[in-house]
Amino acid sequence: MFRDLRTLAAAPAAAGLLLFAATLAAPAQERRSTSRLDVEQYTIDAEISPNTQSVTAKATVRFVPLDDNFTSATFELNNALNVSRVVDDKGKQISASRNQQDFTVRLSFDQPLPKGQPATITFYYDGKLTGQEDSPVYGIKFAAIHPDFSYLMYPARWFPVSGYTTDRFAADMHVTVPMGYAVLGSGIDSRQTAGDKNTYQWRFDRPSFPGSIAVVKGDPAKVQSEGVTTAMYFRGPEADMAQPYGQEIGKVMSFFTGTFGLPPYANLTVVETEAGAPNGYAAPGVIFLAPKGIGRQPNGKLLANEVSRQWWEELVSPSTRNHLWLTNGLAAYSELLWTEHANGPAAMETQLRDVMVESLTVDTVPIIQSARLEDYSPELWALTGSKGAAVMNMLRYVLGDAKFFETLKAYAQKDAWKSVNTDDFRKVAETVSGKDIGYFFIQWIESSGAPEFKLEYTIFRTAKGFRVQGKISQDLDTFRMPVDLKIETEGNPEEAKVEVVGTSSEFSVDTFGKPKNVVIDPNNRVLRYAPQVRVAVAIRRGEQFAELSEFGDALKEYQKALETNRQSSLAHYRIAEVEFLQNNFQGAANDFREALNGDLEPKWTEVWAHINLGKIFDVSGQRERAVNEYNLAIRTKDNTQGAQEEAGKFLKTPYERQKRVEQ
Repeated sequence: MFRDLRTLAAAPAAAGLLLFAATLAAPAQERRSTSRLDVEQYTIDAEISPNTQSVTAKATVRFVPLDDNFTSATFELNNALNVSRVVDDKGKQISASRNQQDFTVRLSFDQPLPKGQPATITFYYDGKLTGQEDSPVYGIKFAAIHPDFSYLMYPARWFPVSGYTTDRFAADMHVTVPMGYAVLGSGIDSRQTAGDKNTYQWRFDRPSFPGSIAVVKGDPAKVQSEGVTTAMYFRGPEADMAQPYGQEIGKVMSFFTGTFGLPPYANLTVVETEAGAPNGYAAPGVIFLAPKGIGRQPNGKLLANEVSRQWWEELVSPSTRNHLWLTNGLAAYSELLWTEHANGPAAMETQLRDVMVESLTVDTVPIIQSARLEDYSPELWALTGSKGAAVMNMLRYVLGDAKFFETLKAYAQKDAWKSVNTDDFRKVAETVSGKDIGYFFIQWIESSGAPEFKLEYTIFRTAKGFRVQGKISQDLDTFRMPVDLKIETEGNPEEAKVEVVGTSSEFSVDTFGKPKNVVIDPNNRVLRYAPQVRVAVAIRRGEQFAELSEFGDALKEYQKALETNRQSSLAHYRIAEVEFLQNNFQGAANDFREALNGDLEPKWTEVWAHINLGKIFDVSGQRERAVNEYNLAIRTKDNTQGAQEEAGKFLKTPYERQKRVEQ
């Protein structure tokens, strides 16, 4: 399961960085059950009391022991929930102990359970979930019960979980709420009324991850778009965005249906959560969006990611967390596909460059070892999401568009409602394409690192024109990948494909016109380093540290970028941003000036450097100089991230120094 933790690489304002530093603390290490068991179904009877913000529940778990001498089992359960007892199918109490550190309940059985034979146990538990409790994923709200609305998502472990994100299960859920409330969930629903309470049943018979529910008041805004009906439960200021978001979801769903095949759900329910919850989270047929994820324009990237997870998570999912790239990577690549469809190939290529930079921030851990990384961490997203998307794009290049998209459809159809691994996906791709692409998965999934190409060539005149002979070098001894060459000539350019194998590969290309230049990988198909890429990667690593308030490490990364390119406006800007947050206003002013004197890449560094210089002059009592900087910002006419409004605001009212939060 996935939370969209990414910040926009273009986010310029120091205030935005400070906000992320405050809200995105380092997540706890992923908690994994050591028990070898396969959960088949949950039957959950729960009563939710919005006024007391509490839940009382009974969860019956049917599972199959996978090992001999099965005498114990471990389940994850939110620490805020108190287990009163656990019993077997005969009502006999089972010994249970809690471990608050890893949110687990360990069960010890009097007699070993037979391997391969279904067993049933029932947990009785209750507790308050206000949203202020320690979350199993540190710093992220996945459950909260409020008087007006509630949400209880699967990652909150609000019911006993085994095999988090990998062990698929069916569910039969009965949730009782006071009259006036409704319960939303996954599957087939029904309702019964008794006195002043309603009990909603949600039955989901397929193995998936149907354990997320919401409690709401009022009726949804039902939006029809592209043959898709979406029930939108937005509140407050976001209610006005229900219609445009529903319209966009219909378009995204229609596009992905044509691209991936039929989804498990034709229509979706979308529920607004609250600040501190994940920007987006997908369950079967249900999408949860936090207010931060709901802008004044539909967030196409976020919606594409969450909608695509109806295929790449709910329909098919990884067998272990080492194969998370099959969901996160495909969901991230779905963002790129939607951008390509909605805004054109050029917009997709621009977005892909940012994805590739993000993916290279983790270059020492192979994708196939992603379980080593912390759950929901920036590193996990960079490796499984961004690098996974880059790998998908390279696979598209290797297979060709027709075979690549045929592979995605075949994968979703063949492995529907299953847990799979990388080999399963590779076999589908090889069957569809008729190619042996084991080398591709060894390079990009089982190995770490990326190449940096060096090109040497000589031009010869021939009887029919010219010949370019040369070699491509790089440092990865096991590397193999087809790479495009573009020979720019006095006439039309010539293109060739070179199979780069090992550290040095020779090539020879004949041309009619006289060659002027040779460009390797002109369309940036291959995930690789180059001087400008190393600068971007160092800056992105610094941003990741800054988001976690690790400013010392952030500054080290920004300095690495400057060692490669002293003119990098973005590196100077990010250094100034950290200095501003630390109230080192003279240092910040110097580096904002350096940003203005640099390469002005990206362009927004100019307008925001002027704005932040204006803030520094306001703080230091130099109003005239501050006004001059705000005016210079306005003259750029650049409105990235609302820059013009920000400059106009401080032209009217001087910027005031923010009170420092005591640690």
